[in-house]
Amino acid sequence: MYEGVSFVPLTWTDMLYLAPEFLLAAVFIVLVLLDLLLPKRITRQTIGWLTLAGIAASLLLVLLRMLDMNEGGVSSEAIRLLANSYRIDDFASLLKIVFLTGTGLIVLLALGSVRDDEAITDRAEYYYMLLPALIGAMMMASSGNLVTLYIGLELLSLTSYVLVGMRRKSGLSAEAAFKYVVTGGISSAMILFGMSYLYGITGSVDLGSIAEALPAALVDFKALAYVGFFFMIAGFGIKIAAAPFHAWAPDVYQGAPTPISAFLAVIAKGAALAAVFRIFYSTLLMLQDEDAIVSKDIWLALLVLAAAAMLVGATAALRQKNTKRLLALSGVANAGYMLVPIGISLSVVHSSNFSEFIYYLIAYLFMTIGAFAVVSTVSRSSGNEELKSFAGMYYRAPWTAAAMVVFVLSLSGLPVSGGFFGKLFILLGAANAKAYWLVGVIVLSSVISYYFYFGFVRQMFMRSGSEQGEIRVSAETGIVIWACAAATLALGLFPGPVMEWINAVFSLQGDLMINS
Repeated sequence: MYEGVSFVPLTWTDMLYLAPEFLLAAVFIVLVLLDLLLPKRITRQTIGWLTLAGIAASLLLVLLRMLDMNEGGVSSEAIRLLANSYRIDDFASLLKIVFLTGTGLIVLLALGSVRDDEAITDRAEYYYMLLPALIGAMMMASSGNLVTLYIGLELLSLTSYVLVGMRRKSGLSAEAAFKYVVTGGISSAMILFGMSYLYGITGSVDLGSIAEALPAALVDFKALAYVGFFFMIAGFGIKIAAAPFHAWAPDVYQGAPTPISAFLAVIAKGAALAAVFRIFYSTLLMLQDEDAIVSKDIWLALLVLAAAAMLVGATAALRQKNTKRLLALSGVANAGYMLVPIGISLSVVHSSNFSEFIYYLIAYLFMTIGAFAVVSTVSRSSGNEELKSFAGMYYRAPWTAAAMVVFVLSLSGLPVSGGFFGKLFILLGAANAKAYWLVGVIVLSSVISYYFYFGFVRQMFMRSGSEQGEIRVSAETGIVIWACAAATLALGLFPGPVMEWINAVFSLQGDLMINS
């Protein structure tokens, strides 16, 4: 026991609150042992289905806990564990639902594609290694202090490095894994360096305590506070692949197995954005008077990063002919869109900042995983991942082509799609904050993106594909494609109920204003 520090052990009740995470950890350990004990003649597809079952069970536990916390339509107070270092609140629960749903779809996509990918030799690891990565993402969403957040970040990162290099016989996969390890290590170092400055000037790693101590610390250590926050922005900028920190993404997405590329694009990116949301809102919103200048500068830096990501991602994708590299650069632009609701608190702070963010993240999840599922199917039939492999797809697989049109419409932000309303809500939020220059950037980047997104449509409907092979869609991949297409259309047709539900359960004061 150290002076001034009290350690609060976990109780059995606390264990129940952590049931979703503990369940995933238990399933992971069981599957590792099962992989070692099962004879080689038994297919490892079984482990894939057990992985999916574990994710579904964890999702059910999160939903039950969230319903219990919002019983009768009234949100209860956040549950604080380990001296507020881990929080069970609606912010975390909503993000965990997104992460679990997305990972479940990715496992199902892997089940439909791995049997055709002879380059993946360790197929059991291909499934169950997603579980510790998912636990890391869930920890980042629930973290109440910097240490817990960093542990979750490293758990997600280290397992992602392994998954990217899963195709051991592929030179592209080895190159992708090496680049991802190097850039990921730099990113983690920058984040940790920035965190150390915040700890140094405030004397605490607890987000609530940092928020309380920051105004006094800014009197003498304003420059160090800038260094700490800007290093964290740069480090998380690498994690979410926001320009100018995005150069690793196209190579890594191209070299990784397609389901893993989808995991990096959605889950890893979403977890890093959730961490940014949690850290910056918990520590900076209470600054007032002269100290508010610091928070305004940091919010402005986030908006500049968002604008750079949108413009660079959209323009860099114009010349791409490889579909996975194109989707990687699309992810750069989308990282910019999702940074806008976080940084827009420069002028206006309200609970819809989060609802705009989470709505677009949900839409982004379905349209991106769906697009990767189609790319996986087409690349297997053609033997390459080039855009020209989509040539004549409407005549070879009309229903799959129709689903891809839905994803293209959503990615480009056109009506009757989840992406349209996601971008619209973000754009209206920026306009409400009088950030008209940012509105112009959103519109401009969206218009630029029409060209490369509709490259898919041109190939599918306006090019001959007589020399291409037949497109066969496995049952598992077909479920992923059509579940994502249906969800994308549902979000486009009924955006109101989703936004109302998010606003009903989420509270800025109760979920993000952490009191030590």
